Amino acid sequence: MKVVLERNALLKTLGHVQSVVERRNTIPILANVLIRAEKNGVSFTATDMDLEMNEKVAGDVGKPGARTAPAHTLYDIVRKLPDGAQVELSASETGNQLTLSSGRSNFKLGCLPVDDFPQMAEGDLQHRFTLSSGDLKTIIDKTKFAMSMEETRYYLNGIFIHTTKSKGDVGVLRAVATDGHRLARLEMPAPREANAIAGVILPRKTVQEVRKLLDEVSGDITVALSASKARFSFEHVVVTSKLIDGTFPDYERVIPTGNDKSLELDAKSFSAAVDRVATISSEKSRAIKLSLAKNTLTLSASSPEAGSATEEIEVSYKGESIEIGFNARYLLDILAQIEGSGAKFNMADAASPTIVQDSSDASALYVLMPMRV
Repeated sequence: MKVVLERNALLKTLGHVQSVVERRNTIPILANVLIRAEKNGVSFTATDMDLEMNEKVAGDVGKPGARTAPAHTLYDIVRKLPDGAQVELSASETGNQLTLSSGRSNFKLGCLPVDDFPQMAEGDLQHRFTLSSGDLKTIIDKTKFAMSMEETRYYLNGIFIHTTKSKGDVGVLRAVATDGHRLARLEMPAPREANAIAGVILPRKTVQEVRKLLDEVSGDITVALSASKARFSFEHVVVTSKLIDGTFPDYERVIPTGNDKSLELDAKSFSAAVDRVATISSEKSRAIKLSLAKNTLTLSASSPEAGSATEEIEVSYKGESIEIGFNARYLLDILAQIEGSGAKFNMADAASPTIVQDSSDASALYVLMPMRV
């Protein structure tokens, strides 16, 4: 194998694929990236057995071939090479070394057999549809903060995606995430080819890696799904992932329908007030209390160590007085998703879930569980 690649293009590709590789591996080959040089370019593949990323980069291929090399070490070497350098990767047909040369720099890296590198079987990806990079970015950004981090409830460690019918019998693509304390639901018109997705759970790591790639992509993304796998095809990158094998809970039961107390306020000024008052709340509970009277909202927090804080803001509220407590961090996470100027809260009482929405955009809905304060 012998290829010459431009340093910046190689660095960008290695930056993508090496992030899939776990720092601690009990299986040595999983610490490596598979480099395959063919006439039409060079591909780099990394996997952790659940997620596989393959990216092609243009290069001058002098001799086709394949090698595996330590992913993080290779990335660090290329990162430290000068901008605009030419990088040559070469290996003899028999040896177990990869030679990297650039200018006067020369590195020899140990390789593991190419045949040991695991290939992820795609299976029958029967659902295929196209999303714009902007739509996929919105789906992830509006829901990912609510994914659970608890490994015991593994079926909540991702985003649940399915198609359903909305009001007016219109087909919608819906994404949902919840950790039991808050829930995020986003819907948009379903692509024509995506009308029969029963429901898949994209794992947290897959969501994070795909989201990173979206910052560098402007075109459409091809999504292919089966009962056990998902594949995202970008311009030069293909991400294939196993899905979470579990049943997502019936989230519709969590979304209240009878919340009759409606509050509207300026999202940014409210968020700033929550952030200020929460400075006093204890690090463990992060509790903040909202006291509502006619057109007035009083925020308060207290802790035995730090003291107490209150702040009053003007709001639009005409219901009966109510006091309700929330985790300030969860509240701020939801407020960060509000892109318009106004936020709308629909409440029932101090013990029931509250619905939060952007006043100017009904596509996203958030549910926040209250807490005792």
